[in-house]
Amino acid sequence: MKQLSIDSEYQAFIAETKKRYRDAQLKAVSAVNEQMIEFYWDLGNRILESQKTAQWGSNFLAQISADMRRDFPGTKGFSVSNLERMRKFARLYPESISAQAVRKIPWGHIVVLIEQVKDPIAREWYVNNTFKNGIARSVLTIQIEQELYDRQGKSTHKVTNFYERLPSPQSDLALQLFKDPYDFRFLPVTEEAEEQEIEHSMVSNLSKLFIELGTGFAYMGNQYKITVDKKDFFLDMLFYHVRLRCYFVVELKATEFKPEYVGELNFYLSIVDGYLKSPEDNPSIGLLLCKKKSKLIAEYALKRTDGAIGIAEYRLLHELPKELRKDLPSTKILESKLGKKTNSDDSDAENQK
Repeated sequence: MKQLSIDSEYQAFIAETKKRYRDAQLKAVSAVNEQMIEFYWDLGNRILESQKTAQWGSNFLAQISADMRRDFPGTKGFSVSNLERMRKFARLYPESISAQAVRKIPWGHIVVLIEQVKDPIAREWYVNNTFKNGIARSVLTIQIEQELYDRQGKSTHKVTNFYERLPSPQSDLALQLFKDPYDFRFLPVTEEAEEQEIEHSMVSNLSKLFIELGTGFAYMGNQYKITVDKKDFFLDMLFYHVRLRCYFVVELKATEFKPEYVGELNFYLSIVDGYLKSPEDNPSIGLLLCKKKSKLIAEYALKRTDGAIGIAEYRLLHELPKELRKDLPSTKILESKLGKKTNSDDSDAENQK
């Protein structure tokens, strides 16, 4: 094997690499991330091409790493493992990335994607979702682990009437936001939990709930009371979505889907639009969460519904881990937090949930 430090072709290669890196550093004053991502992609391509033609042996990447680190002390981007990632990056993106969204997200995010997402369509979806919503790398990792693309990116199994009931582009944005199923396995409750327990746990874990719901949600309250003709009605959870500019009513059912649930949620959307919605707001949207649903029955239930509603299943833990059991609320806490009245205390129990 040749000694790379005295090989003329290699010396030309490393000199050109250093020049391009210095150029990238200068341009990075105004566009740090994009320039460095393009440099990494370019270096990955040049490594691939050089390994096809030059006889530099298996020590090639180690030599590049040593030379670049010597001339650019303190730089962390030239480890052998990172050079291997650049090579893989270039292989996964054979065409120029100058017009692609991937060059606009941080290198750490790209590393997560090229190492954890094999499907190119899914990878591109995560790239665009990260760029549009400013997703942090830790959140991106969670999204991949929880198969967000399968639950949100694909639309073939979604049950909504958004396109029929919402104006464009609100309908497109709402469908992009919608998931099925929703993953609530971060909650300290199991599949046997009652609605009150699940709802209380969601309220107690709002930061994690927002990660699962998606960006743009503002929490308005749970068991949100609206009084109509002297009768009180309670919405399980009420949000406002800043991008969609509308109220978002979430109804939770710890049972299999029933068609009458749609009528109930449709009524809640009507009173939210009547009592809370301002002229500047878009039509309110409803999300009905059930343990299980028949896609066909759910689609029929939505056909003649006026309100914009999405119907989805949700996941809970099969068994509660020991470390989460201490977080399980007592019945008294549930009743005090949720503010629900018992039948004996309320003569109008039929208006309660």
